[in-house]
Amino acid sequence: MDRACGVLMPVFSLPGKYGIGCFGKEAYKFVDFLNKAGQTYWQILPLGPTSYGDSPYQSFSTFAGNPYFIDLDDLVKKGWITAKDISSHDWGDNIKKNGNPEYVDYAKIYNSRFKVLKKAFANSGIENDPGFTRFVSKNKKWLVNYATYMAIKDANGSVSYLNWPEDIRLRNKTALDKWSKKCAGDIVFYEFIQYLFYTQWKDLKKYANSKGIKIIGDIPIYVALDSADTWADPKLFQLDSSGYPTAVAGCPPDCFTEDGQLWGNPLYDWDYHKKTGYEWWIRRFKMCFDLYDVVRIDHFRGFQDYYSIPYGDKNARGGKWVKGPGWDLFSVVRENFKDKPVIAEDLGFITPSVRRLIKKCGYPNMKIMMFGFEADEISEHAPFTYDHNCVVYTGTHDNDTITAWFKKYLKPAQRDYIRKYMNFKGNNDIAWNYIRTGMASAADTAIFPIQDYLGLGNEAKINTPSTLGINWKWRLLPGMLTDELASKMREAAAVYHRLPVKKTVKKK
Repeated sequence: MDRACGVLMPVFSLPGKYGIGCFGKEAYKFVDFLNKAGQTYWQILPLGPTSYGDSPYQSFSTFAGNPYFIDLDDLVKKGWITAKDISSHDWGDNIKKNGNPEYVDYAKIYNSRFKVLKKAFANSGIENDPGFTRFVSKNKKWLVNYATYMAIKDANGSVSYLNWPEDIRLRNKTALDKWSKKCAGDIVFYEFIQYLFYTQWKDLKKYANSKGIKIIGDIPIYVALDSADTWADPKLFQLDSSGYPTAVAGCPPDCFTEDGQLWGNPLYDWDYHKKTGYEWWIRRFKMCFDLYDVVRIDHFRGFQDYYSIPYGDKNARGGKWVKGPGWDLFSVVRENFKDKPVIAEDLGFITPSVRRLIKKCGYPNMKIMMFGFEADEISEHAPFTYDHNCVVYTGTHDNDTITAWFKKYLKPAQRDYIRKYMNFKGNNDIAWNYIRTGMASAADTAIFPIQDYLGLGNEAKINTPSTLGINWKWRLLPGMLTDELASKMREAAAVYHRLPVKKTVKKK
């Protein structure tokens, strides 16, 4: 990756008038802002449809897209719905007052959006659209399973598939045929949603690329237990004969949580994946490289060794580390995707074997400045330790903003040292001092959350791990992204030689 910089901001955090960020005009305006600000990358979070808890890392499908991100104004232009159809619904707190609530109200979004999308579907005549037909045919490997799963889920009161009648839970052929006929209309509706999502996203990505902006997107290591992937392909996972997990994913106890983290995702049957030549993983990576310019592999250490917790445990204390596929998987990935750019998320407890795997793969890893000045000993996250092949962040979506972190969590001696290191006084421009220090480092790539560019505090935190109901909600308000901010960002990019490089083609 060239020496460059970018911004981390989820799609749901975009401004907009329908309660959540989407692929509408505000997304295009954000791309223009990044271009004006001298940025090269827009890093986003996973784009999958979210389930209970609203986490993009717990999706109903590893291949499907989030219906919340579909631009409703585009459907008005197509004549499938009217502006009144949209405005008649409640999209969140204060929406009628200011047009853009600061926090997403997922319950209201869920109740409103699907009503509007179903009306658009009813008016679309989409089944006669050649583009839709081609899309369904091209993606049938995952699309039919996803659409069928969602339609049956709706018909069963939206409960987890583990609570469905046993015959359809275990995909008995007779039951599957019966439910597919019963839910035929809803199945096409969910295919319609995916067609809209992928069409709009590819248009947005094409526009971003035309403006010199590359998209960095995530490939979560795990799928959700309640997902089309688990239901449709149980042989991929460590499940018993009744379809229930034998063990689930998480993290061991550490200084942040004495019980560890119980994520609950099903674990992979790596022996089976190896027998198939990792075919499912190759499909996953292909989809990601179709969606994004750069792929960030979430929880990379879990491919070397993963934490296995007995299914049914109430916390992660009883788990154990188990050897993963390691290089055996990534040699196949490298063979199939050659020099496609990848970032390895190597945070947490990293062993020498994980470091060797990252080095063998050649992927840049992540450096978090927030962790660079915490202890008396020198940290690998301290900026003066970086080599070129890494990506520096102030923090990630799982951390507080850097301003909140500095004021709330650091000891006075640590704050004094950081002020000396970065040459500033008091508590003014904390975030910008971190940003400039990261920009000046040797790291080829520098990515900073938009909240830190804005100098925001704890109110703008995206996620607190191991909690539910308070996360994935923060949004930009209209007017936050000013020309003055863009100019300041561009100047920093120029000073530290991170402006996009215009490559010239020599004439023969």
